[in-house]
Amino acid sequence: QLQLVESGGGSVQAGGSLTLSCAASRYIPSGYCMGWFRRSPGKEREGVARIYRSGGTTAYADSVKGRFTFSQDDNGTTFNLQMDGLIPEDSAMYYCAAAMRCPGVGRIGKSGEYNFWGRGNQVTVAS
Repeated sequence: QLQLVESGGGSVQAGGSLTLSCAASRYIPSGYCMGWFRRSPGKEREGVARIYRSGGTTAYADSVKGRFTFSQDDNGTTFNLQMDGLIPEDSAMYYCAAAMRCPGVGRIGKSGEYNFWGRGNQVTVAS
């Protein structure tokens, strides 16, 4: 069973940066996609970004495009979400997820398309 563990969250002032990391318990095969989702109180979980293991192509939500960058290490076990220019609206619990079958080109995909999930890591942005 694949396990995912998020780290790197915390509190930051608006305009600041944080890097979230997702550590996988085993090598993630090239056919998988990795995703980041977030949920704020009173809101539904939303897809933030995803990366295709093979080739590293990415997709982002419009709300984070140009501010967040999703990357992967060469070993296929660590996936980072660099978050710059944070705003209070980015405050949420962030979840790492893995999909055995990638969503379509340019799509982050819905949460139901992802098979494995981490427990989440809190990000709080103060105004």
